[in-house]
Amino acid sequence: MDNAPAKKDTKQEVKEFLARAKEDFLYRWEHPVQNTASSDQFELLKTLGAGSFGRVVLVRHQESGGHYAMKILNKQKVVKLKQVEQVLSEKRILQAINFPFLVKLQFSFRDNSNLYLVMEYVPGGDMFSRLRRVGKFREPHACFCAAQIVLAFQYLHSLDLIHRDLKPENIVIDQQGYLRVTDFGFAKRVRGRTWTLCGTPEYLAPEIILNKGYSKAVDWWALGVLTYEMAMGFPPFYADQAVQIYQKIVSGKVQFPSHVSSDLKDLLRNLLQVDLSKRFGNLRNGVGDIKNHKWFTTTNWIAIYEKKVKAPFIPKLAGPGDASNFDNYEEEEIWISINEKCANEFSEF
Repeated sequence: MDNAPAKKDTKQEVKEFLARAKEDFLYRWEHPVQNTASSDQFELLKTLGAGSFGRVVLVRHQESGGHYAMKILNKQKVVKLKQVEQVLSEKRILQAINFPFLVKLQFSFRDNSNLYLVMEYVPGGDMFSRLRRVGKFREPHACFCAAQIVLAFQYLHSLDLIHRDLKPENIVIDQQGYLRVTDFGFAKRVRGRTWTLCGTPEYLAPEIILNKGYSKAVDWWALGVLTYEMAMGFPPFYADQAVQIYQKIVSGKVQFPSHVSSDLKDLLRNLLQVDLSKRFGNLRNGVGDIKNHKWFTTTNWIAIYEKKVKAPFIPKLAGPGDASNFDNYEEEEIWISINEKCANEFSEF
């Protein structure tokens, strides 16, 4: 893919690219880095997001002047919420992956109270806020976004990684209008099947809900949900109660507004396919069935990968540290204990 001709990618080139990517990933997976920075190297500027056991803060690296998004996780809260394994897994995955449409981990370290994941700062805000602002994306815009997710999942799945939490809130937009998938808290390396119930109700695949054991195909289902939500402005399965959402998902009945093209309807019916033996991405031709679908006819996969296609939307930015595309949150002091907390649980972080 790196030096590929500008037209469609060939199977051989993709195979070679993924083989090199896997070698690269496995080396970092087997040799995880630890403590590559410390908190005194960063100036905290603004909270970009807050969750149940931590927050994401825009920071400036004192020495280089570069801006980063620092995820700060409180060790005691992580332990209390039984998320130790997930956090260790997230860090190990993030430091080993390397792909244009996945957020990059730049530094990681811990102190007495917290764990820190310092990622590249992606300043265009998240897709959820963008969709809320514009209502829905026109089909060419949705297609441009979906293509990047297809490539990201093709890369992850070749490494036996399942993301398991694709949704607009976990996709950020860079200064060129390209995407990064973030939040690898539910991501997992799986060679066969796994059974954990995790993810966001509207985005769960039927096999997760039915506790059948599942694999990479759940990500392709989630791509269907995301693509539907981008093009319609609302998810295909929604209701007031989670139980009602699950009933709709398992029934697999999808309705389409009149403005949807027949090609998009066809792709979505094949992604939002309850029967795993018929779901695109999970068949003998793998991701090929998705990439060669009519809806993607005009997509030049190499040019998308190389970011040579002009994005349909480019965020407005005043400068490198501009955070105006993110919501405002109440700022909190980062408190650090004199004594080390949860030393054993996070010795591998």
